[in-house]
Amino acid sequence: MPESTPPLFDVQIDGVWHQFPKGTRVIEACAQAGVYVPRYCYHKKLSSPGNCRMCLIEMGMPRMGPERKPELGADGKPIINWMPRPQICCAQDVAEGMGVRTNSPMVEECRKGVMEFLLINHPLDCPICDQAGECELQEFSVEYGAGGSRFLENKVKKPKAVQLGPRVTLDDERCILCSRCVRFCNEIAKDDVLGFTDRGSHTVLTAHPGKRLENNYSLNTVDLCPVGALTSTDFRFKMRVWFLKETKSICTSCATGCNTLIGTREDIVYRQTPRENDHVNSCWMCDYGRLNFKYLEAENRILEPQISNGKELVPSDWKSAIAHAALQLRQFSAENIAIIASGRMTNEELWLTRKVADVLGVRYIDIVPRFGEGDDILLCEDRNPNATGAQLILGLDSEPGAKLPAIVRGVKSGAIRALLVLGENPITLGISGEQLTSMPALVAMDILSNAANEHATVLLPASGFAEKRGSMINGEGRLQRLNRAVRPPGNARDDWEILRDLLQALGGSNGIYTIEDVFRQMSAEIPKLAGLTLSKIGDLGVDVTKVDESPRPPIDPEAKDIEKAEESRPAGR
Repeated sequence: MPESTPPLFDVQIDGVWHQFPKGTRVIEACAQAGVYVPRYCYHKKLSSPGNCRMCLIEMGMPRMGPERKPELGADGKPIINWMPRPQICCAQDVAEGMGVRTNSPMVEECRKGVMEFLLINHPLDCPICDQAGECELQEFSVEYGAGGSRFLENKVKKPKAVQLGPRVTLDDERCILCSRCVRFCNEIAKDDVLGFTDRGSHTVLTAHPGKRLENNYSLNTVDLCPVGALTSTDFRFKMRVWFLKETKSICTSCATGCNTLIGTREDIVYRQTPRENDHVNSCWMCDYGRLNFKYLEAENRILEPQISNGKELVPSDWKSAIAHAALQLRQFSAENIAIIASGRMTNEELWLTRKVADVLGVRYIDIVPRFGEGDDILLCEDRNPNATGAQLILGLDSEPGAKLPAIVRGVKSGAIRALLVLGENPITLGISGEQLTSMPALVAMDILSNAANEHATVLLPASGFAEKRGSMINGEGRLQRLNRAVRPPGNARDDWEILRDLLQALGGSNGIYTIEDVFRQMSAEIPKLAGLTLSKIGDLGVDVTKVDESPRPPIDPEAKDIEKAEESRPAGR
């Protein structure tokens, strides 16, 4: 049965009446009415302890008449009987006829008092604080605090630069005891590791004896901290946040596809932080995915196209490299060619890969499965961010990797003489370096050098996840958008452009000038993407449901195809 709609309550906020569903917190009702109430301890995804008192407001209920009915004013609305003391609005739900004042003289005086108490022992180290520019204490002290300080005593000194765990550093003297980090560990990460000790001005945040803050979600406490108490050890003192350009994108470390903000400056990624999306990751992100961007600056990045001269790979220009790759692939029949794609490729790249396979007549194509330990929060066991998109676009009618054994057998027997490898290492599949060296054509596209692409006949430098645009479908069937935050280094190019040029050099379709053109062609042929464009995906993505059918004939090489290829294989290589 459909869920019943909660009743609506009439609530007066700063003299204006609004309607809100039953169960709405007063602080959220104020926000929906366009009135921001300052807060420190409150977070909409956590419980409400009401311990910071920054959200104090005036509150009242309708004045009741002799018949126990609300007395109405000239406007036909209930007359509010205001309470003499301020109330917190973070732990209070709306009620019928409730009145709220967020900007009265009493409320303003209360906020000044709360700010004065919070600043009594807080250090004046804003110029060197890592939270400067994002500090709510700094912002609220300007907007709601007093102009001066009456405090004359010495400030209480607390521990600095305490390593709570491998990724989080604590400056305890900045802590305002909001308890967000404590509640997150208890309620979301399910790791009861943080707590407060001592009393009064000497209260400190610490890890329980014998424990460390080292769960896979520890850095979310840094995001939650409204001041500079909890900082990321990796990002600490690296960059001022107001210098960073933030790009909305998604994490590509597993099939969850957490929504992210990539912080960059001068084409260098400095941090990734979670972006709210209740359909995918709420407000959180695992540490594994958050810190998985350092390889973009690795020393073994491939920076220019290279062609083998028979002995070693030598630098080349893009036009020559693409032409050489196309020439090598064209000289073999369809049964002698295989394509190893990747579940880390975007939908647009997979679509062009499929077009390359169609032009060459290739039937031996698959992606490499990638699994790791998952959890019941966000981290998925499937480490491929776009395995769902690969199944849909490449027409795989079985589990990813099911055709790889046939491809490996073909390479080892010599039936497969040309291999197009896109972002993967075939040596991990059981193909030796000697077998790769003996292949007449090994065209590899990747971002990092590895033991396999050193044997390539053509090596094409591609772009990392933060260096390109495109779309992916996460494990729950949600189509999401990947956005470019930095430019690729050296002469590396966007993957879809490389595949587009290779397709054109092979005699494939033209008329593709932008990635929007690629998506338009793709959505025209795949029913699940019909009517969509890159812009229509939006910042929060679109649910296209899980793949349950293939829009095209599946690519499924059978054993008899390998045997046929072996019989037709010429002598020698």
